[in-house]
Amino acid sequence: MTDIDTLCFSRRDLLKGGGALVIGFSITGAPLPAAAARGDVAGPPDPHAIDSWIAVHADNTATVYLGKGEFGQGNTTGLLQIAGEELDLDMSQLRWVQLDTNVTPNQGATTSSSSIHRGGPQVRAAAAEARQALLALASTRLGVQTGSLTVSKGVVSIDGHPTRSVTYGELLGDKQFDVKFTGTAPQKPINRYKLVGTSVPRVDIPDKASGTYAHMQHVRVSDMLHGRIVRPRGQRAYGAGAKPLSIDASSIADIPGARVVRKGDFVGVVAAREWDAVKAARALKVTWQESPPLPENLFDSMRAAKTTDTVIADWGDAPRAFAQAAHVASSTYRCPYQSHAPFAANCALADVGPNGALVMSSTQDIYHSRDMLAQVLGLPVEKVRVQYHEGSGTFGRSCYEDAAQAAAVMSQAVGKPVRVQFMRSDELGWDDYGPAHLADVRAGIDASGKLVAYEYHGWQHGWLINETTHELVLLTPPKERTTGAGSIPVNRMSTGSMYAVGNRRVVSHAVPMVGYLKGAPLRSPLDLSFAFASEQTIDELAFMAKIDPLEFRRNNIGDARWLGVLNAAAAAAAWTPKVAASASSDADVVRGRGIALGTHHVSYGAAVADVEVDRRTGNIVATHVYGALDAGQVINPALVENQIVGQAIQATSRVLKEEVTFDQSGVTSLDWVSYPVLRFAEHPQVTAVVVQRLDEPSTGGGGGVMGATAAAIANAFFDATGVRLRQYPMTPERVKAALAAKT
Repeated sequence: MTDIDTLCFSRRDLLKGGGALVIGFSITGAPLPAAAARGDVAGPPDPHAIDSWIAVHADNTATVYLGKGEFGQGNTTGLLQIAGEELDLDMSQLRWVQLDTNVTPNQGATTSSSSIHRGGPQVRAAAAEARQALLALASTRLGVQTGSLTVSKGVVSIDGHPTRSVTYGELLGDKQFDVKFTGTAPQKPINRYKLVGTSVPRVDIPDKASGTYAHMQHVRVSDMLHGRIVRPRGQRAYGAGAKPLSIDASSIADIPGARVVRKGDFVGVVAAREWDAVKAARALKVTWQESPPLPENLFDSMRAAKTTDTVIADWGDAPRAFAQAAHVASSTYRCPYQSHAPFAANCALADVGPNGALVMSSTQDIYHSRDMLAQVLGLPVEKVRVQYHEGSGTFGRSCYEDAAQAAAVMSQAVGKPVRVQFMRSDELGWDDYGPAHLADVRAGIDASGKLVAYEYHGWQHGWLINETTHELVLLTPPKERTTGAGSIPVNRMSTGSMYAVGNRRVVSHAVPMVGYLKGAPLRSPLDLSFAFASEQTIDELAFMAKIDPLEFRRNNIGDARWLGVLNAAAAAAAWTPKVAASASSDADVVRGRGIALGTHHVSYGAAVADVEVDRRTGNIVATHVYGALDAGQVINPALVENQIVGQAIQATSRVLKEEVTFDQSGVTSLDWVSYPVLRFAEHPQVTAVVVQRLDEPSTGGGGGVMGATAAAIANAFFDATGVRLRQYPMTPERVKAALAAKT
C-alpha cells in the first residue's frame, strides 16, 4: 500500500478494558507487573490514601508504589531504603512497580535530581503512617499498648516477650489499609537508622547484569508495525518547523507494505519489518519548504537580541566597589549548544484505538506525557495510559516525548500498534538541545585578596513547551518558557553565591528562542556553563593576587558547607599549594591541576582536575578528577558515589568534545563523528567523595559536581599552559589557536 493514510482510519479497539502488555520481573527487589497491583482505572490514585503508596502481602513483603522513575541512577533503591527504614523491613522484603498512569502515584517529573530530594519525604511519611496503622492492628491482636511493641523485619513483638508476635502479613496480608495519609505519623529518629545511610546493593542491577532487564528498546507486542519519522536532516531555526510541500508516496512503492502517515506537517512511514521502515524513511521523496536561516554568528546574535531581563541578585554598590578594587578580572565566555545524545536513540511503542491509547516510553513524567498525548491524539486524558520503560539514559528532556507522540500518531493512523525508534541522525539532529550561553563576568578584590565586587550577565534562551511532533501535527505556533519556574534563568547558586562578597549583581538576559535551535533541560541545566565562566574568573583573581587557588577560595568562602566540599576534594587530591601556572613550561606535553566549586539547585559540589596538554596536537586529556558532593542526608552513599563518577565523566566529555554544529540551513552534527563524545579509553580516573550530613534534609545528587568538574578542567589548563580558554568545548583547534596567540 502506497497511499497516504490519514487519521480518519477506523480500527478494532485493541485497548478495550485497558488491556496491555506488561513486562514484569520476579527477582527480589525487582519491579512487579503493574497490572497485577491495580486495575484499569485511570490514575493518579488518591495521594491521601495509604493504599496508593504501600501494599502489604500475606508473605510478609510489601510493594511500594513510587512516583519517580528508575533511569539508572539507582533512585529506586534509595526510595525503597527510605520506606524499609520506616516500616522496619529488610530490602529483601520490598518490591516496586514501574511507573504507570493507572497504577503509580503522581510525584511529578523525575528531573532536577528530585527523586530523593522531593520524592523521598512523601515515601517516608507514607511508610511511617503505614507502620503506625500496622502497630495499631498488632496492639489489638496482641492485647498491649503500641508503646510495648517492637518491630524487626516485619515481625511485631511484645518488648521482652519475643515469642508473642505477629507479622505484617498476618495482620493485613493483601487487604486494604483503608487509612488516610495525613502526614502526621511520627518518623524514626536518625539515631535508629539501620538502612538509611548504608550502601545496600541496587535492586535493578541483577537483571541488568544478566541481560534480562527489559529496556524500552526491547519491548515488543504482537501484530505491531515499525515506524520512522521523516524530517529534514537536522532541524532548522526554531519556529520554522518542517513543512512538506509535496510527498511522493510512489517513491517507496517497491518496499513491501510500506506506507506514509501524514497528519498536519508530521510525516512518518510504517512497515511490517523494521529494516523496511528504515529504507522507506530514507527513500521517501519529500520537498520541504525553505526556512529562515540560523544565525551566522550565534553569540553576536544573542547579545544583540531583544531580551527579557531579570535581576537575579543585587546588593551593595558594585560600581563603587569595582572602582576601589586593587585587581579586577573581567572577560566574556562562550558556551555551546549540546545534545543529550543517549547511547541508544529514543524509542516508544503505542497502541491507539478509537476508545483509548496505551503508550510505552522512557518519559520522565508519565502524567505530563499523558496530557500531551491526549492533545495530539484528540482523546480525553483518562483514555490515555502511559507506562514507563527505562531507556539508555536521558540526562534531561531528550526526544522521549517526541518519539512517544510520533508512535501514537502513526498507530492511530494505521490501526495497529506501532514501535518508533529514532535513527541516530533523528536523535542528534532533532534533539531538544541544552541551550547555548554567553556570559560577561567581572569580579574584584582588595589588596589583601578579599572579594569586594562580583557581577554576572548571562544570555540564553528558554525551553520548548511542545514537542516537535506536537507542533507538526497540530500546526501550533512555536512556544517556549522564557520566565517562571520552567525557564532557564541564570542560577544564583552557581554565580558567586559560595563567596562572601558585599557587592554582587547577577542579571539574566532571556533571548527569544524563535530563530535559534530548540532547547530543553540538559543535565544540570546550564550550570556547567555558569561555573565554567564564574570559577575561571575567581581563579584569575587568585592568579592576580599571587595566591594559591585553594587558599584564595578558603579565604573568601561564605558558607561552612561550601568549605566542607572544597576541603574534601582538596584532601582527596592531596592538593599542594602553589600559584597557578607557576610551573608551566614550553615542553611538548605539560601538566596542570585546577580546582573549582559548582552546584545544581541546592547541593554543594567541588572538584579537582588533573590534565595533560599536548602542545603539538592541542589535545587535552583529563587524567584524574576528584569530586566531592554534599547532598544533605545521603540515603545510599554508593549511589551518590556512582553519580559523582558519572557526572565527572560526562562533564569532561562536554567541556572537551561536545558541540552541536550548524550552518544557516540547519544542524550538521548528525552522528558520532560530527558530534563526538568521550570514548571509554579517554575517561579520567574519578575519586568520589560523599560529604554525609544525616542531620540535614536530602538534596539532589545527580548534577552538583558537573559544573565544578568543567571549571576545574579549565583552570587546570591554565595551570599547565598559562593561557585561558574562554570557550568550550576545549578542542585541539581552539587549544592550538590560544597557545599560538600567546606566543
